[in-house]
Parts: sequence; C-alpha cells; structure tokens
Amino acid sequence: MEIDAWVWWLIGAVGLGIPLVLTAMPEFGMFSAGAVAGAIVAALGGGIVAQVLVFVAVSVALIAVVRPLAARQNARRPVHASGIDALKGRQAVVLERVDGTGGRIKLAGEVWSARTLDAHQSFEPGQQVDVVDIDGATAVVM
Repeated sequence: MEIDAWVWWLIGAVGLGIPLVLTAMPEFGMFSAGAVAGAIVAALGGGIVAQVLVFVAVSVALIAVVRPLAARQNARRPVHASGIDALKGRQAVVLERVDGTGGRIKLAGEVWSARTLDAHQSFEPGQQVDVVDIDGATAVVM
C-alpha cells in the first residue's frame, strides 16, 4: 500500500505543529502552513518539485511577513508593571513613625515595613510618603 504525497505533507504539517505547541515558537506554525500548501499542490497533481517550491515559498513568505507584523504589534503593547515594580512610585500613608531604622506604612491596602531613603529623615503617622524602592519586604520611602 502506497501513501499519497499529500498525506505525507499533512503528516509533516502535524509534525511541525507539535513543536509549535510545545515551544510556542510561531515559526513552526508557519512551516506547518507551508506543509499544508505543499499537500494542496500534491492533491492537485503537482510534481515533487512544485510541492517543495510551494512549501518553501509559503513558509518564507509567512516568516517574512508575519514575524515583522507580530513584532511590531508586540512592541506597541503597553508594559504593565507587576509585583514589586508596580509598587515603586506609589504613595503610602505612614502608620507608625518611619525613619532610617524602620516603621510602618499602608501601601496599596496592605501594611508594610518601611524605612526612609535618607537615614536622617523621618515621617510621622498620617503623613504621605512616596515609595522609591522595595528592599526585600521593606518599602524604602521619601
């Protein structure tokens, strides 16, 4: 029993789709689409040279067109700060006196240990402070 060329192309397309899913590298999807195009040419009766040329042309065209578009779209996406980076630059309210050795603030609805950036500076309860850094579990304020 001989398997038609278009079936081999579809097997190749599925084979290229597996690394796409496992590695999330879109290039494998583009090669997979090229293999599907090769399967179509084979199913329409095209020779092996035509099948390979269509596979290469479709794959290269997709990589040349889609990758730059995807990169451009990714560059436009705003970067959202998360975790500790999202707390830097926010304001907090002093709960217990904060100086160079320590204190407590309320930051983003949570109570944090805090210390001042300048060891000679201090803030009293009720004052607003700006968070300039997070050092471990301690907010550095000014």
